Amino acid sequence: MEDIEAIAALQDPVRRRLYEYVVGQGREVGRNEAAEAAGVARTLAAHHLDRLVEAGLLEAGSRRLTGRSGPGAGRPAKVYTRAGTEWAVSLPARDYRTAADLLAEAAEEAGLDATLCAAARRRGEALRGSAAPCADLEEAVEVLAARGYEPHIEGAEETAAGADARVVRMRNCPFHAVAERFPPLVCGMNLALLEGLFGTDGPVQARMDARPGECCVMVTSKINSH
Repeated sequence: MEDIEAIAALQDPVRRRLYEYVVGQGREVGRNEAAEAAGVARTLAAHHLDRLVEAGLLEAGSRRLTGRSGPGAGRPAKVYTRAGTEWAVSLPARDYRTAADLLAEAAEEAGLDATLCAAARRRGEALRGSAAPCADLEEAVEVLAARGYEPHIEGAEETAAGADARVVRMRNCPFHAVAERFPPLVCGMNLALLEGLFGTDGPVQARMDARPGECCVMVTSKINSH
């Protein structure tokens, strides 16, 4: 019931806009910024943000948004970030995570990494179907967003040489819970899945580049690959 109550907190359209904005920034967000983004008054934004904290969907902290310290720096402001708790609802109750953990454990013990990656690559190709490989990073973002990766384009538009230096990073790993327990196995599977999804001959490619708090894979233009 706790999971249902947490997700039900997003039923209010203003609350959902605020939640999606905070999550989409990948950093701490203050009340004023969130209110402006959602197009509501600061007091209303504060109310809904605190409700999201109570529901366990956001975490609250405080810091000085001016970047200054000492006298005259102003009082610390309340800021919000996505909570680390994962929520899921299934009616009737299902426990796919335990099954995934057991299968991953068995695959790792049996040394089936290559077999799993081959299956993941085939699944990615099947998901792409007859569609052409993504033409650019913007199209890759759309594909990744549809699969829950929460992608964003990062980097300068151009290098001194004129080549595209942007990359796509992902704030969410759809396999996070299992990847925490079996990182080499699941991260390799994730990379293979995206390789199949984007194709090996297209303008963009997926490659491993793990960063704390983000998906272990990044997507880059082939002109920017090494």
